[in-house]
Amino acid sequence: MNKLLQRVVLLFLILFLSHLGYSQKEKPQQLVQILEVLEKRYDIKFSFETKTILNIELSPLNPEFSLAEALDKLRATTALNFEVLSRRFIAISPNNETIHRLEEVVVNNFLSKGISKTNNGTITIDANAFDILPGLIEPDVLQIVQNLPGIVSVDERISNINVRGGTNDQNLILFEGIRMYQSGHFFGLISAFNPYLSGDIRISKNGTSALYGNGVSSTINIKNSDDIDNKLKLGLGANLLNVDGFAKVPLSEKTELQLSARRSFTDVLVSKTYDAYFDRIFNDSELNATNDVNTLLALDERFLFYDLNAKFLYDIDDSSKLRINLLNIYNNLDYNQTFVNSNNDFQETRSALNQISYGVSASYSKVFKNKVSAKAQLYYSNYNLDAQNNDITNNQLLKQENRVDDYGLRLDIKKTIDNNTEVRGGYQFNEVGVTNFEDVSNPNFTRFVKEIIRTHAFFGETERYSKSRNTYIRLGARISYFEKLKELILEPRFAFNQKLSDQLRLEILGELKSQSISQVIDLQQDFFGIEKRRWQLSNLDDVPLVKSQQISLGLSYNQNNLLVSLEGYYKNVEGITAQSQGFQNQFQFINDIGAYTITGLDFLINKRFDNFSTWLSYTLSNNDYKFDTINEGNTFPNTVDLTHVANASLTYSLKNLKLGIGLNWHSGRAYTKPLDMQNTNNSVIEYHNPNSSRLPDYFRVDLSAIYKFQLSRVIKAELGASVWNMFNNDNIINRYYTLDTESNIIEIDNQSLRFTPNLSFRVNF
Repeated sequence: MNKLLQRVVLLFLILFLSHLGYSQKEKPQQLVQILEVLEKRYDIKFSFETKTILNIELSPLNPEFSLAEALDKLRATTALNFEVLSRRFIAISPNNETIHRLEEVVVNNFLSKGISKTNNGTITIDANAFDILPGLIEPDVLQIVQNLPGIVSVDERISNINVRGGTNDQNLILFEGIRMYQSGHFFGLISAFNPYLSGDIRISKNGTSALYGNGVSSTINIKNSDDIDNKLKLGLGANLLNVDGFAKVPLSEKTELQLSARRSFTDVLVSKTYDAYFDRIFNDSELNATNDVNTLLALDERFLFYDLNAKFLYDIDDSSKLRINLLNIYNNLDYNQTFVNSNNDFQETRSALNQISYGVSASYSKVFKNKVSAKAQLYYSNYNLDAQNNDITNNQLLKQENRVDDYGLRLDIKKTIDNNTEVRGGYQFNEVGVTNFEDVSNPNFTRFVKEIIRTHAFFGETERYSKSRNTYIRLGARISYFEKLKELILEPRFAFNQKLSDQLRLEILGELKSQSISQVIDLQQDFFGIEKRRWQLSNLDDVPLVKSQQISLGLSYNQNNLLVSLEGYYKNVEGITAQSQGFQNQFQFINDIGAYTITGLDFLINKRFDNFSTWLSYTLSNNDYKFDTINEGNTFPNTVDLTHVANASLTYSLKNLKLGIGLNWHSGRAYTKPLDMQNTNNSVIEYHNPNSSRLPDYFRVDLSAIYKFQLSRVIKAELGASVWNMFNNDNIINRYYTLDTESNIIEIDNQSLRFTPNLSFRVNF
């Protein structure tokens, strides 16, 4: 391990020293740098999508130019539109684009290049413009979002992202309009979405648009590139876990096909990265358990994952477009074990776990006269988790399945009143069916449950700027009717942004939201204890609708590449069930209905120098449960409560070389200790007050480096190296207790990822 660490550090030093000379060479500047100079010089503000100005270089403009002369020069040299909206605001768009965008970027390079914040509170990520974050050498979408203040994963898994104290099932994750019920590979350690075709990624923690519903914590909206550029683009890459490729293939002037594929090679070749991931997921699972009856002689696991994505683009004419998307995500584990029993007879068992998702969507959009546009979309999302567990000790075969089928239709219409006002509205229909199946032998038991909920939703909102464009406001509401529950829900939303001065902004966000589907845990060892959560619909009995209320107030200061942001928030979520919280204490087998309330403060400071960028984020929060009967109705700490969370990062960019180092720290999770004195007449563990103890603090240092170079005139290459948990810290992310065969209490600690290196190499044509 020490030799490997030395090699990685040596690689970083070689790359760094070999390119120091570039700082002395004067090169054409990126357009984004020139725009920043013009904003300061003329006291103006440019509004644009990051991808519009990406990779455009030109010589610095003459400082004696007037604003009009500078804009004329930019129009001539960039082939872009520079439309003057008011005295201070200028919109940048491609020459063939005439749609006015109300949304404006208020902070560029939020944390890193390619991450921006808009005036409606949304964080946008352009994977193509993504620079570098510590520990990441590829733009893994769901890893990137965990660097944002208020977002963390208490167990390091992207399939368990906690946004302001919520559980992962409370996040609405959309891919090309398809609701996703599976978001990770390797049972949650890797994002299941190939990032190299992603064109627009948006994250809303609060003040969500009324267009979106059925997720009370956050909305993560992922879209591939939606523009036909009539240019063939290809890319191939590999790291220590998988190989991948993508292609953008023009079929004609009006059609294009986008393809991406990724497959692990973990079923044929094992790496240090695979070993670290495997230990993290399987170390404390049922598959790794031993017993006194049988002696394990051998085990043979075969694990693989892949994902496929295809998008067909057809620009029917100048005013109408057709888009069709297909997605397949697959995880498979075969686990074979050989035992010898007390009679010295050999016995073999085979267990299997499959996790599969399919998604398809088709959308048609049309721009009419008088600045009216409409869009119709159909989608289908399928998720299937099934397992077969062969328990040789008890001569028992267990089969489990959790299946979700989601059909959706939505109609959107938009009217642009003028450059300062826009109204939107529409209708959405969803039918969601959830199936749970169990079949056990010895004793024989079978359970099959299928539930369906149909939802009708009408939504509308308006966005408006003041004439000075210093004030922005969005007001909207969503009305949802849940047929089976016979319940009508009104969900108002708003976003307000006020420019107080050239450097200071005030932001107020608020929302009411609901959702009818959530994840529960029947038993901690369901699906081998690896993917123990199963989807379940709300009903009229013991699983109510989940409802949330949230409001936040923030101030940001942005001047001379210095960003300081402070945001306070209050969030209350009602209708949660105890089974959805993953209790591993006295409440593990008790179901109850309750709520959690979190108050918090998110702080961020980011300073950029010539080649350096550094940032520090800190979150202080208090997250408490309150159930109807559990703990006699008294409040107690949330299972995912992290009182203090702090992250710091330093990145360095010099021409084609990028380096990043980051520190991650948070206080320990809450857990429940057993009483010192146990009643020996009971066969259960007796506990202290729920979640009254804390795990040790968590600390991790990550490192990454990316070097880009030309292999030929048309082939670009990229070499990356990273280390997760560079100092191999022992971090406990969960602690619980069980009884052994002699009724002794056993303490079990779930460990985080240990020292995990990774290497990658990519070529783009």
